[in-house]
Amino acid sequence: MIDRAGLAGFLRRRRESLQPEDVGLPRGQRRRTAGLRREEVATLCHISADYYSRLERERGPHPSEQMIASIAQGLHLSLDERDHLFRLAGHRPPVRGTTSAHISPGLLRILDRLADTPAEVVTEVGETLRQTPLGVALTGDLTRYTGPARSIGYRWFTDPACRALYHPDDHALHSRVFASGLRARVTLRGPDSYAAHLQRLLLERSEEFRAVWDEHEIGVNYSHVKRFIHPEVGLLELTCQALLDPDQSHSLLVYTAVPGSESHEKLQLLAVIGAHQVVGTDA
Repeated sequence: MIDRAGLAGFLRRRRESLQPEDVGLPRGQRRRTAGLRREEVATLCHISADYYSRLERERGPHPSEQMIASIAQGLHLSLDERDHLFRLAGHRPPVRGTTSAHISPGLLRILDRLADTPAEVVTEVGETLRQTPLGVALTGDLTRYTGPARSIGYRWFTDPACRALYHPDDHALHSRVFASGLRARVTLRGPDSYAAHLQRLLLERSEEFRAVWDEHEIGVNYSHVKRFIHPEVGLLELTCQALLDPDQSHSLLVYTAVPGSESHEKLQLLAVIGAHQVVGTDA
């Protein structure tokens, strides 16, 4: 059963312990609230301010598991805190491990500070969990996919439109990297894993994947530079650096261009285009 008093108190304490800069928000002037405002938390959690306020006041409907997961992520909770929040709300905590979509607070803090850089947090099978605004401007919103299509490796072999963003000369290497990476995950996690499920789906649905899979390659990687073909700014040559969270098997991918290069100038232009698109969407 839901512990409304415990839930309200925990939410309130966690909100008051966070500062705007902890979650990538501007502090602004005339801030009198201890920690974050309820409206700011609601925005971070992608829920209405009224709904969140009612939870802190021990009122409102019983929050769903999906709602609690969103609140846990928005408040930058640790795994132990997330599990506690689920129990207070009367739900069983999600299974921990490689299939978890909960991003660690440390990784989120880094991502929040990369607003002027294309970056994303991905799972070990290539599911994008969170992107920076410039990351969305570069590749589109990759968090919108559902089911197997959440994995870029799955989309690569089943959705031709996925390839339009990448330089044609690199397509064969992308195929080898995705197949090699999936093989490593299947070997590590076993035949009952989600990686093995994706493998079976792709063997059924993609002739190209079957051909690449039969090569039994392992450890195939990109060079330091990835080449993107953006529909508005053209060719972008970006270096991709990865930071691994071993507890969750999540990776933070950060894309940068050499300062002063043509790609660096295009990234700056892309930031302006992306900002205008956000303004146009909100209007």
